[in-house]
Amino acid sequence: MNHVKRAFKYRFYPTEAQATELSRTFGCVRKVYNLALAARSEAWTLRQEQVTYNQTSAMLTGWKRTEELAFLREVSSVPLQQTLRHVQTAFTHFFAKRAKYPRFKTRKKSRKSAEYSRSGFRFRDGRLTLAKMTEPLDIVWSRPLPEGAQPSTVSVSQDAAGRWFVSMLCDDPTIGPLPTADAAVGIDVGLIHLLTLSSGEKVANPRHERRDRGRLARAQRELSRKAKGEGTNRAKARRKVAKIHARIADRRRDLLHKLTTRLVRENQTLVIEDLTVRNLVKNHMLARAISDASWSEFRSMLEYKAAWYGREVIVVDRFFPSSKLCSNCGSLRQEMPLSVRTWTCDCGTTHDRDVNAARNLLAAGLAVSVCGAGVRPQRSSPGGQSATKQKTPRREP
Repeated sequence: MNHVKRAFKYRFYPTEAQATELSRTFGCVRKVYNLALAARSEAWTLRQEQVTYNQTSAMLTGWKRTEELAFLREVSSVPLQQTLRHVQTAFTHFFAKRAKYPRFKTRKKSRKSAEYSRSGFRFRDGRLTLAKMTEPLDIVWSRPLPEGAQPSTVSVSQDAAGRWFVSMLCDDPTIGPLPTADAAVGIDVGLIHLLTLSSGEKVANPRHERRDRGRLARAQRELSRKAKGEGTNRAKARRKVAKIHARIADRRRDLLHKLTTRLVRENQTLVIEDLTVRNLVKNHMLARAISDASWSEFRSMLEYKAAWYGREVIVVDRFFPSSKLCSNCGSLRQEMPLSVRTWTCDCGTTHDRDVNAARNLLAAGLAVSVCGAGVRPQRSSPGGQSATKQKTPRREP
């Protein structure tokens, strides 16, 4: 039986020596990534040659022998090899048109992380020791690993707030298809209510960012008054801003995990709308609220949890007029401004805008599921043809 690979993330508190070693490793990982990206870009631009992972691995050996890059020999070679694999993966996604061209990493903005494969760490009796270290990491075990689990890879990272995290990828035998449920639900996401279900239930939007907006504004003003550069006071002020952002993100992620887990456990089929968030946030009147709602993260969680537990997620095309369609008689209204929250159809049915949209999404998703057509357009081409559309849309340039 093939078990699901699952990452278990924990916070840990390194010693001063461990923090120094990991910070040095992060810098070397960033340097190797940039060198490999530059080498591959130059080879293609000047000579139209494609550089492979094996070639960049040979280059890494040469870089270590130079006087300028001799510091690369001071850290474990495992994270450096892993970052070359990450460069290879980035180019694979680029050529498959799943991502943009890889970008160079910067010391201030890029994520500080390093990945260790099995040869770069030792995990015994619940104690994790990384290469080049003599003591195990002081990990806060907020939840146990699966019984008998052995990590295949370990990723260490530090966020902008200064917190250290270790993520262990393990086989999780506890994940498997849940008993079949008879329920199906349509889900309409929004700003006034985060979720509206076809059953009529509404989940309030907690607006996590708005709750801390005053504290965040004050911290950012304090940061702006600090002298530019690498001063200690500016670093403290920057970390204070990052802690507020981390608090907001943690609360948002926690709520989304609880909501998606409950929906997946209770329903066999879940129908959502394919929203192009990257276009919606171009509306500067709503961009902050849309980003705070985190619709894309909600969809991602829903999809991977449904795959874990044997559920089905149906994505209805964004051009489907779920809000303007009467869920009772099927008549279509020509106009439906956002300010209209309730409306009465000619058939006499009074609709709540969001509940009606959720019911229409459920009906459309179930109809397509029965006929076997696909209504799950790829994110790379959100205007793709869908069984719920009556005409082919004009693709965006």
